[in-house]
Amino acid sequence: MRQSSLVVVANRLPIDDSQALDGACEWRRSPGGLVSALHPLLRHTPATWVGGWVRGTGPAPALPDVDGVRMHSVALTGDDLRDHYEGFANATLWPIYHDAVEQPEHHRRWWDGYLRVNQRFAEATAEVAERGAVVWVQDYHLQLVPGLLRDLRPDLRIGFFLHVPFPPPELFMQLPRRAELLRGILGADLVGFQRAQAAHNFAQLVTKVLGLPATDRRIAVDDRVVRIGAFPVSIDTAEMSALAGRPEVADRARRLRHDLGSPDQVILSVDRMDYTKGIEQRLKAYSELLAGGHVKVRDTALVQVAVPSRERVGQYQILRERVEREVGRINGEFGRVGEPAIHYLTQPFDRAELAALYRVADVMAVTPLRDGMNLVAKEYVAARVDNAGALLLSEFAGAAAELSQAYLVNPHDLEGLKQGLLAALRADPADVRTRMQAMRVHLREHDIRAWARSYLSTLDQSGSLLTHLTSG
Repeated sequence: MRQSSLVVVANRLPIDDSQALDGACEWRRSPGGLVSALHPLLRHTPATWVGGWVRGTGPAPALPDVDGVRMHSVALTGDDLRDHYEGFANATLWPIYHDAVEQPEHHRRWWDGYLRVNQRFAEATAEVAERGAVVWVQDYHLQLVPGLLRDLRPDLRIGFFLHVPFPPPELFMQLPRRAELLRGILGADLVGFQRAQAAHNFAQLVTKVLGLPATDRRIAVDDRVVRIGAFPVSIDTAEMSALAGRPEVADRARRLRHDLGSPDQVILSVDRMDYTKGIEQRLKAYSELLAGGHVKVRDTALVQVAVPSRERVGQYQILRERVEREVGRINGEFGRVGEPAIHYLTQPFDRAELAALYRVADVMAVTPLRDGMNLVAKEYVAARVDNAGALLLSEFAGAAAELSQAYLVNPHDLEGLKQGLLAALRADPADVRTRMQAMRVHLREHDIRAWARSYLSTLDQSGSLLTHLTSG
């Protein structure tokens, strides 16, 4: 089997659910997320992506290369999906890592599934990685892989990056398997987080739970030193700016505004359907602004894109029902014939359509209760080639640490959220332009390649991999 000097390990393969008539696969692109972050990097260097395969039973199939990246599939059964993905990853870890916005669940069977799947990923990675290769393990689904992989292949250079927040010690300590999770992550040579506070939380826990000497930058593990730090993930700023600047995208934006009834102002939110995204709080704030006469349906359009997610997880089914019931209530109470108060969409959009939506939005409302980064906020800024548009951003999104010129709000504070939305709607155009220009300058200097350069130069001390990844 052909082996690779760079191996990305993630819970899912980054390809479309369906293949074209000629059998070709395409990258699955979604609003924000891991695939959007890594796609611009991997297309410039020979690499393998190890990811889960959940369609059908039996062994995982051999897949064609996609944009020069080899796809290596790991077979996952229905039990794996239930216990590993829907169970331990998304009903135990996810809520704890997001400030316990929803109550986490603990089941011993789920842990067994999590361990089983992580072992399978580690074995698959050991098989495809050439000697001395760099392996980049992604996110909370695979926190045991670094330690398991080090046992199998101590020659590898292993990085782990957590895309979601890492919780404070008092929350993480609730986990029955907290020591095993920490040891798994510490199998890496470099552990990356979105924010410095997350690295601090991790260092505190390693000392408290495992008794290891640690600072916010280094942890001593046996005869090794594990480095930790903040590496805020970003986007391909140039790609989004170029896409948004295309004449056909600008034309589509104008048609979208016309289809919305040519309102004076358009508010846009683009989220996965997830209880961490603050969708319900945002809808309630908007409803109260309508009820108070601060916003009128004939003048303002709210477009809420809420792409379904984890639909087999009970909490997400309940959330979707609540959101759709609230949208119906608001439209029934405040909408008029041909003029809904909220334009509610649940289908995913391709990149060009997203860019057009970003160009339409006078206010982009990104107000999660907790988020590791939120790349949608960065995509919106990159798409505003006209230097217009106001970004309303939650203080609890990782992006707030970088996009400080946004209109920052506390989404848990309903009155503050309402006032922030009004401030963005009523802002002086000159102030909006000044803020947007500053954020666009920051994103150009801190794009996806800057993120890769920062992380990989720390992980890959030889520098050979970094040269390939950042030269495209």
